[in-house]
Amino acid sequence: MNRFLITAILVILLAACAHSPNDQTEDAAVGPIHRDEMIAEFSTNAAGGLPRRWTPMVIHRTKKRTQYQLVAEQGDTILHARAAGASSGLMQYVSIDPFVQPWINWRWRIGSLISNADNFQRDAEDSPARIILGFDGDKDTLPFADQVLFETAKIITGHDFPYATLMYVWENKAPIGTVIDSTRSGRIKMIVAASGSDGIGQWHDFARNIAEDYEKAFGEKPGKLIGVGVLTDTDNTGETVEAWYGDIRLVNERSMASSGK
Repeated sequence: MNRFLITAILVILLAACAHSPNDQTEDAAVGPIHRDEMIAEFSTNAAGGLPRRWTPMVIHRTKKRTQYQLVAEQGDTILHARAAGASSGLMQYVSIDPFVQPWINWRWRIGSLISNADNFQRDAEDSPARIILGFDGDKDTLPFADQVLFETAKIITGHDFPYATLMYVWENKAPIGTVIDSTRSGRIKMIVAASGSDGIGQWHDFARNIAEDYEKAFGEKPGKLIGVGVLTDTDNTGETVEAWYGDIRLVNERSMASSGK
């Protein structure tokens, strides 16, 4: 199988975040899609099951899926994730101007690091916690190789996928703020939001400017935010890890203390 087909399949988890920036779009595989103007909060749900407005994000049918479930903790509802040699996420379709609401606030907790994970290496690219953001843009301006990748993915799956994807990850060693180029596609960039073993088992609050981070990662200003997701994955290392996610919010000014800058 050629490189474009392999890459298209491996990054198809991001396909659900694609489409035009309209609030209502049509996808050949899943039908009409409604795009929300705000991120649905986990805390507004009762414990048990999956959060409203969030849908499964499947990487590949042959891969084992990460287990997600809403749980109660100290009077709050949060999302629990457990991956045992698994990789799948949850996502929500949105339509949000990143310059009107440039600050993303979230909190997460992990139970452990993934000992053999290394997001610089294709065969070890796993993370206990990720926030995924998909952005719209003009794909006709991209290099030919990227356009072939997009078209190949669409033919194989019936989905499109974002012009660009930005992830915030918990990394084993790389310093906070490091931008990591995905080994799968040049249209995917990771920013290290947390690193190392310090604070494992504790909640960490974050506030990041997504417009500034996007420009730092891609060298251009972002288009509309069209998808938000979470991902806990261990499919490359085969290890087992747990993570807990609190509410994810977009706001117009920095309003939360951050454990990453």
